[in-house]
Amino acid sequence: MPGQLPRYQPNFSRADRRQAAEVVRKHRSPQSLARRARLALEIARNPAASAPELAGKVGLHPETVRKWRKRWATEPFSLNDKPRSGRPKSFSPRVVAQAKAIACELPGRRKLPWSRFSVREVRRVLQAEGHVKKVSVPTVWRWLDADALRPWRHRVWIFPRDPDFGRKGGVVVDLYQGIWEGRPLGPGCYVISADEKTSIQARSRCHRPLPTESGRAMRVEHEYVRHGAVAYLAALDVGRGTVMGHVAPGTGIEPFEALVNRVMTREPYASAERVFWVVDNGSSHRPTTFPARLSELYPNAVAVHLPIHASWLNQIEIYFSIVQRKVLTPNDFADLGALKSALLRFEKDYNRQAKPFAWNFTRDKLASWLKQLKTVA
Repeated sequence: MPGQLPRYQPNFSRADRRQAAEVVRKHRSPQSLARRARLALEIARNPAASAPELAGKVGLHPETVRKWRKRWATEPFSLNDKPRSGRPKSFSPRVVAQAKAIACELPGRRKLPWSRFSVREVRRVLQAEGHVKKVSVPTVWRWLDADALRPWRHRVWIFPRDPDFGRKGGVVVDLYQGIWEGRPLGPGCYVISADEKTSIQARSRCHRPLPTESGRAMRVEHEYVRHGAVAYLAALDVGRGTVMGHVAPGTGIEPFEALVNRVMTREPYASAERVFWVVDNGSSHRPTTFPARLSELYPNAVAVHLPIHASWLNQIEIYFSIVQRKVLTPNDFADLGALKSALLRFEKDYNRQAKPFAWNFTRDKLASWLKQLKTVA
């Protein structure tokens, strides 16, 4: 239930909190004691926090958090382990290595029905296969945490399938370094990175957002009313860091040509020696038609296409990510006019302090990355 307090609620005295704070302050405190002390202070600060939330803050397993929370709620306060009847159980390096090996496999390789491993399931496999008779979940968690192994997490990615990825990507990263066909660009050459941010919705919340307060984040109403969507087309001058864009009802050849016109009819691009346009393979600027159309409109413009599925090499996507974080999250606009105004006002404000992105992904690094991918494949 939302807002429900955990079952065990320690009642820390002022002396308990002072003791925990002293352990945290001392640089020579053992890590085990320092983590428990931080846990006690976090619980005292936020009694309603869940075990996973506390575990992430102090670097302990959630079950360890629950154990100490129960102990502090039922026994006198202490940061020390209870006296043991004998020597703590130890495990051979072979068992630890086997646990890590299991965590680094996909469950399907062992014909298991899970999409990914959790700590409990790693322990379950260890015991089922006879590598160890019995081991606790926190112990397995510590083994994995020592090598930053978190098999329960995952990231979505697209494996590059363009057979010419290296050559096409190399041309783009060379341009970012000021190189074209092996030669430095002259002072009259510019590099533009352009794309569309599509289907940006205008959502008005059913209740106004509540601002942040001490100990509480800003709150945004979950329910909203949709007022339609627009596209934001933008071009980044890679060398200067400035952005030129416009908002359109949708994407297509005409809205993108309007962006091209917006850039190429102003200085210094109108009289530039060459203006390189780095674009992806979207329908508004296909590699089969866009280069000829661009050069016909502006003879000093050169289209440079990214490999397929390589938008991460397009610097305008960095700007779009900033727009997403700074303007569109959370999304709360009364109508499309308010959304358009917010996008263009942010662009104007951004350009006041714009500077080039610190791009250091070179052709050599691209080649090294592609080589690593071949070993993964």
